[in-house]
Amino acid sequence: MLLENIESPDDIKSFTQKEIDQLAKECRKTIIQVVGKNGGHLASNLGVVELTIALHRVFNSPQDAIIWDVSHQSYTHKLLTGRYKEFSTLREKDGLSGFTNKYESPHDFFIAGHSSTSISSALGLLTAKKLSNQKGKVIAVIGDGALTGGLAFEGLSHAGQLCQDLIVVLNDNQMSIDHNTGAVSRYLSRLTTTHHYQSFRNHIDKTIDKIPYLGRFLEKFIFRFKRALKGLFLTNNLFVDLGFEYTGPLDGHDEAGLEKAFKRISNIHRPVVVHVVTKKGKGYSPAEDKPELFHGIGPFQISDGTVEKFDTTSFTEAFSNIIVEEGEKNKNIVAITAAMAKGTGLTSFSNKYPDRFFDVGIAEEHAVTFAGGLAEGGLLPVVCIYSTFIQRSVDQIIHDVCLQKSHVILMLDRAGAVANDGYTHQGVFDISLFRSIPDLNILSVSSAKDLELCFKWAENQKEAVVIRYPKATCPTEIPAFSSPLVPGRGIFISCPELIFELSEYELNQRKDKVLIVSTGGLFSEVVKAVRNIVSDGYYSDIYLLRFIKPFDQDYFLELSKNYKGILFLEEGVKKGGIGEYLSGFLAKNNITNTKVLAFDDSFYPQGNRDEILEMAGLSADSIKNQVEALLK
Repeated sequence: MLLENIESPDDIKSFTQKEIDQLAKECRKTIIQVVGKNGGHLASNLGVVELTIALHRVFNSPQDAIIWDVSHQSYTHKLLTGRYKEFSTLREKDGLSGFTNKYESPHDFFIAGHSSTSISSALGLLTAKKLSNQKGKVIAVIGDGALTGGLAFEGLSHAGQLCQDLIVVLNDNQMSIDHNTGAVSRYLSRLTTTHHYQSFRNHIDKTIDKIPYLGRFLEKFIFRFKRALKGLFLTNNLFVDLGFEYTGPLDGHDEAGLEKAFKRISNIHRPVVVHVVTKKGKGYSPAEDKPELFHGIGPFQISDGTVEKFDTTSFTEAFSNIIVEEGEKNKNIVAITAAMAKGTGLTSFSNKYPDRFFDVGIAEEHAVTFAGGLAEGGLLPVVCIYSTFIQRSVDQIIHDVCLQKSHVILMLDRAGAVANDGYTHQGVFDISLFRSIPDLNILSVSSAKDLELCFKWAENQKEAVVIRYPKATCPTEIPAFSSPLVPGRGIFISCPELIFELSEYELNQRKDKVLIVSTGGLFSEVVKAVRNIVSDGYYSDIYLLRFIKPFDQDYFLELSKNYKGILFLEEGVKKGGIGEYLSGFLAKNNITNTKVLAFDDSFYPQGNRDEILEMAGLSADSIKNQVEALLK
């Protein structure tokens, strides 16, 4: 097996074309086997195998820096840079990251998990190399989906202005996570259909390659000639207008052809866009047929691509059902997503109400400001974005929604611990980021029924509302989750409502009582902890923070006076969070036996949900131990 002996990209530079073909097969087989077991991003990685091999054959990483946009398509890159032996640990705790990680390998230059950053990062790195007289090229690999992000265009514009020899490889697979939409997608599709130009260009390239000595000297002239020729076939070209040379579209699965193109381009001393057309899921028919399903996927059966389906409802699925039902009643509801219709549960809504559904591409900032405009026009926009990606829209939420007092509902999926995707995807900053914004309500839900009640409440407000919920299955419903919403108040659950093994009288005989105050996504962990607490002879009630903002402090203060200790649990960062604030509020009112458990001031790596909560001190065992410490 060739992969077993590859310690660095230098090892593949002497391979024959037959060995290169074998290497591509081994990479695909290895990726399919590991993702089938661990889950991960499959379709995008299968689509860039030949492209990655060609890049590492022509350029000299790490002296030449290859910057992967989002970087969830870097699995082949990892295999070719000495990480084959650890590849089976992909996305596991203490294993290889599913994204590039600068602390994992010198061949990874950035930790990248958000879209559209590669061009700006690469341009900055290249400029630093020039100013410090370092050798080496810089190549940014960006997908057509990521090109819908405004940051990518800002980077392109600046690169054209600086006129440095940045190489931008545009991986055009006609998809991001969901099918690409918008003018950029149509523009790239038009570029890929200029067959007359491509045929003539390829003929010139082959002719020049056959000239043994003059070919190299003719190269500059030929590039100028081809650029003029493009003017005949492409009446306008965005990249050329921005100051780039443009070549393509090239077959992204023709490794030998890609090598030839990269060798010629490496001698150009201007910014260049290399337009490469690939197929997501290449080489694995289930992923080729359903690339959106196999973009980010859990473990699956390799034989046929089937995914085990458990008989449980996730918060995402619960929201999907709610917005479809409410959309039938309220014709003003419109839904917005940033290239994540399936991930945020909007597929059913988009199918039923296509005229009221908007996928803006990977452009979270635009999604929020667009929603503000819709609200001013009398509609009720529901913006559905993962917590980690809403970070990109903080200014838009402040300036374009809350300052205008616009009625927009922001649904934050994946709030809290997010399994397997690591540092970039933990949804733990939203509470701290948004608590200080005026005219913004923040709700944290505990179950499917609670989510329904909170959404209906949000529909009837006149200000912006954030509703956050975790990437997890919904707990079994209990009567408390159906309690009517009172602004500023949470859901109180007494210990006897959860513990049926002992009578209410026996439980109430226990004198030392603790109140656990928690955000809703941690309910399952809290219930386990309470059962263990009771088994150890103690007592604890629960107060779920349905409302993070506004918050009824007077009610909470009176409630807290009944307990010996108060334990705050927050599936978010401690600094600036609601737990830290409420603990300080109680201290000012002479209630000092409190403790806050939340995510510390650091970035949290990958692991499953239980492992991440354990790292943050939010596991059931950690909760139980802290309750007993408060009582002692």
